[in-house]
Order: sequence, then structure tokens, then C-alpha cells
Amino acid sequence: MSAPTDALAAQAAHNAQLQTPDEGSPAFVGALFWVAVVFSVFQIVTAAFSPLSSTVVRAVHVGFLLLVTYVLYPPARQHWLGWCIGAVAFATGLYHWVFEAELVQRAGELTSADMAVGVLVIALVFEAARRIMGIALPLVCATFLLYGLFGQYLPGGLAHRGYGLDQIVGQLGFGTEGIYGTPTYVSSSYIFLFILFGAFLEQAGMITLFTDFALGLFGHTKGGPAKVAVVSSGLMGTINGSGVANVVTTGQFTIPLMKRFGYKAEFAGGVEATASMGGQIMPPVMGAVAFIMAETIDVPYVEICKAAAIPALLYFFTAFVMVHLEAGRRGLLGMPKDQCPNPWTAIRLRWYLILPLAVLVWLLFSGYTPLFSGMVGLALTVVLIFGAAMAQRFGTRVLQIIFWVLIGLAASSFFKYGVSAIIALALGMALVLWFLQGGKATLKTALNALAEGAKHALPVGVACALVGVIIGVLTLTGAATLFAGYIIQLGQSSLLLSLVLTMLVCLVLGMGIPTIPNYIITSSLAAPALLELGVPLIVSHMFVFYFGIMADLTPPVALAAFAAAPIARASPMKIGFEAMRIAIAGFVIPYMAVYAPALMLQGDGGWGATLYIVFKAIIAILLWGGAATGYWIQPLAWWERVWALVAAGFLVAALPATDEIGLGMALLLAAWHALRVRQANREQQATA
Repeated sequence: MSAPTDALAAQAAHNAQLQTPDEGSPAFVGALFWVAVVFSVFQIVTAAFSPLSSTVVRAVHVGFLLLVTYVLYPPARQHWLGWCIGAVAFATGLYHWVFEAELVQRAGELTSADMAVGVLVIALVFEAARRIMGIALPLVCATFLLYGLFGQYLPGGLAHRGYGLDQIVGQLGFGTEGIYGTPTYVSSSYIFLFILFGAFLEQAGMITLFTDFALGLFGHTKGGPAKVAVVSSGLMGTINGSGVANVVTTGQFTIPLMKRFGYKAEFAGGVEATASMGGQIMPPVMGAVAFIMAETIDVPYVEICKAAAIPALLYFFTAFVMVHLEAGRRGLLGMPKDQCPNPWTAIRLRWYLILPLAVLVWLLFSGYTPLFSGMVGLALTVVLIFGAAMAQRFGTRVLQIIFWVLIGLAASSFFKYGVSAIIALALGMALVLWFLQGGKATLKTALNALAEGAKHALPVGVACALVGVIIGVLTLTGAATLFAGYIIQLGQSSLLLSLVLTMLVCLVLGMGIPTIPNYIITSSLAAPALLELGVPLIVSHMFVFYFGIMADLTPPVALAAFAAAPIARASPMKIGFEAMRIAIAGFVIPYMAVYAPALMLQGDGGWGATLYIVFKAIIAILLWGGAATGYWIQPLAWWERVWALVAAGFLVAALPATDEIGLGMALLLAAWHALRVRQANREQQATA
């Protein structure tokens, strides 16, 4: 391997480690633990009661992020220095709170103190991002910052009219289109709440519930351990916003299990990486990008979830098909049924953990805002955790049922009194637990969840703050129109070429950059151009979003593969290539959605068009699976694999008669394969 590739791989490994909240970073102990708890409490209070203006909440949110980051990753490993820098960084957030009225009155006219605070916060955000995520994202953002400062000296159409340092600092450090722009607003409201929601569910045992349920349902089937990885990671994606974090949580169990039952190490790692990254396109959380997308394009959040639902199911169906065919090709059986837990017993033991997720989805689809829905879901999770601890004190089943009915009636009061009713109920139960024997252990679990939520929020929040630099520069200079104009010009001759160019930009930018900043950057540059070329609004943004996710599976810098490598004890490059093969639908479905928007419930085709495109996609997935693994019911010959690949290509192409050709080729291949299997079975019976 060449030196540049080695350096790139080392950087990816570093990034994967830092983006994994529970791996490779110091523990939250002592004063830092309580700072994290206060951070989470601040976010809950501001989300529930809105006592401060949005501008102040964003600034204090960034201040908390910088404080925790510098204490957690102190310069020169000197903790006192980390506390000092963190305190200064936190003070920059308080500056917006203390001088809020003055800053509004003199908007656009910065004082010397304003300039000092603005320059300082920009520098601190850059350095915090480098410490927590590596150098890739800061380098990209620094390029845009330099363009804003010196772009007037560039030749031709690349040049802008020129802006002073005070204009740049005012735009980035004090405006609502810079560091404190829309990404930070979303991070300080929706994203943090949903991360806390997931942290509480994880502390309560949701990972165990998902794993036991998947293991009991599919563990005994052909290739069962790999199917467990697909299902459990998909379920984890409903509450967890980080694909890399999914790899190291569910992967600790599923990867060794797959290896023990005969899967190659790199394939096992590839399955887990593919399934975990797929969690980021699974509603309702969708790696937190859904909230940013909804704010960016001014579309209701529920519409984003509806558009993402079918592609997400097809993605996981692809992974399921691939592991099933790989198991058939290698003759891998499932686990003995007596070694698999009963899935319904797992549900019966932890059924109450499903209620907050169900209520969250119901509220979102009933038209409530994500902020309100997330707050109710979080408060209800706390109530259920406290209630489960209190219900154990009741000896008989009847008393436990009465207790839960009373808790349910009290929680339902939020319809009349709002989220304050559930928060009051949770605080009352916490007070009771304080005096109950063993109750303090439950309260400690809640405190740990608050601290873990703040810890999980660090990479997302710091990334959202830093990419504000790009948005601020693009807004100030209008540079996005240059790139969009080039794509539009290319698309006038070939929409496909524009899509391929956009895909490559997303994959390249995604090398080492988390999904959220990758989406923000590419949606600012490329999505408007696709919209101009006639691609529906949501589809154009989903296109860049999906390929931002695929970047984490694409070598040489595949963060999910690097996260899986130490668990699988295999080459991250090999894991990345296996993940690309397993996740083939993730690379193709966005193209299908552009040419057939009904796949994302867009356009005027109605359910008939949607059902047809889903049927076509399922047939294509089965063909891809056979072509990639060389197996259906029995091994496929080389020419059958080529035939299957060509047939799948015809089904994807949106040209006249291609559907008919593809379906005809698929039908002929299926009939031929069934005939060959029947003949082989007869010969086997004859010899027996």
C-alpha cells in the first residue's frame, strides 16, 4: 500500500474512533460528568419551556459543546489547560446572552470586543472539530473560509467582489447564517433531544431488547446470525443517530456470532457496517439529518420520513437477501433453536420500552412538531424507567397493573396541560425513588443517560457549528451558484451525467466527514442544481443524503468499515468492499427515485405507480443478489450471473421498453433456474 493511502487509512481509523462515542475517548468523571448533566438539563429546559431566545440558545449550546470538547480532549493532555480554554469558549456563548440587546441594536457594526469574541469562537470551533473528528472537515471548511477572505484575487468567474474581515466575522460569528445558523439551531433543539431519547432507551436496555428479538426471530434460520445483525442494527437505527456507534454496539455481539457460524471475517464486518449505516436512513431519527433537511427545504418533517420509508425498507431487504444468498452458497445453517431466546419473551420482559418510540412516531405522524414529539418521547421514557423500578416494589400482579394504569392516566394529562405534566410526573417519581431502597441506582442510571446524551451529541453538534462556516461563506459570496450552474449546464445534455457528478462529489466529500456536515455541504452546492433540472425537491436532497451515507462504506476512507475492523479482526479495506457489494441498493435506489419519484411517494402517480416501482426494485434486488453471490437456490453459472446483472440494469434504466425487457429476462432466468434445480433434484434422488 502506498504512503498516501496509508496516511488516509490512518486518518479514517482515527475519525472512526472519535466518532464512536463509547470508544477511544476518556470517561466522563468528576466535574466533567456534572457539566455534561447540566448541559443536557439546559437543553431539556430550553426545549420544553423556551425561556431564552433562539439566538442565545444556539450560542450557549455551542459554548457547552466547546467546553466539554476541550476538557475531554485537552491540549498537550493537560486537563487544567483544557478547563481554561473550555471556560473561555463557554464565555463566548454567554457573551451573546449578556449582550443580546446590544448585539441586536448594532447588528452589522462590530465593536473591538465583538471582533475579538467572533475571531475567538471561529478559531475554537475549528480546533474543537479537529480534536473530535480529525482534520478532514476542518480542511474543507478552511478552504471556504479562505475563499471568503481572499476570493477576490482568483481569476475569472471564480472571483467575488471582496469582503472585509469585519464582514466575514460578523457573518460567521454573529449572524444566523454562520456558526449559529440553521444546523446549530437544529442541533440545539431537535437533534439533542433525540440523542438524549436514544441514550435513555439504551441505558434502559433497548439494545438487549432489539438483539434478543432479532436473535429469537431469525437466529435459527439459514444464515441466521447475519440476519440478526441486519435486523438488530435496523431497529437500533430507529433510536440511534450514529451509524459508526451502531457498529460498535450491536457489532460487538453480531460480528463474533457471524464468524463463529462460518461467515468470513470481512463479510461479517461488511454486513454489520452496511446494516448500521442503513440505520441512518431509517425513520424516525434518520441520523438526525431529517430534522436539518426539513428546516433547510421548509418541508414538514413527517414528509421527509414518508419519503425515506420505502427506500430504507428496500435497503435492508437488500442486505437481508445478500446474507441469505451468501449463507446458501456457503451452506451455512442457523443457530440451534434451543440456543435462541424466545422473541416474545424478550418483548414481554421489556415491552414498555417500545411505548415511547410508538408514541413518538404517532405524535410525529399526527402533525405535532418534532420538538414537542421528542420532548414528550423523552419525558415518557424517563417515566417508564422510573415506573419499572417502582413497580418492582409491588408484590402482586394486580397491584402492578393498577400502578401502571395510574401512571398512564397521569401521563395522558399532557394532552390538556402539555409536556409540563409529564415532566412534573417524572420529577415526582424521582423524588419518591430517592427515598426508596435501591431507587438511587435508578436515578444514577438517569444521570448517566444525561451525561451520555451530551457525549453522543459532541461530534454532531461541533460538526453542525463548523459547517456553518461553509453556509455563511456561500451565502455571503453566492459561490454556490457557480457549482450549481456547472451541474445545470451538464444536465441540459445529460441528467445522468449530472447525477453521477453529484454522486462523486458526495462520496469524495464524505471521506472522513460525518453524514450531517456532508449533507449540509452537498445540499448547499448540488441539490439546488438537481432541483433546477426537474428533480423533485425532496428527491434531490435525498439523493445527496444517501450518497453521503454511502461514503462511509466506500474505500479508501470508510468510517463504518474501520469501526468494524478491530471487532472482525479483518482488513478495513476488504470490509469496505464487502459492504459496497452488500449495500448495492444504496447506490442504485437514489437513481431509481430520480427517474421514478413515486419510490419516495413524490409526483402524481399515486399508489399504483409506487407499488409498481417497488415491485420492480424487489426484482432488481433479487437479480443483483444472484449476480453478486453467484447463488439463488443453487449456484449460478457465470453467464447466468451476467444475464441477471444485465436484467437488473434494464429494470433500473428509465427508457422506453427497458422495463419489459428486464422483466422478461428475469422471468426467463427464473424459469431456467427452477428447471435446472428440479432436474438436479431428480438426478440426486436417482443416485440416492
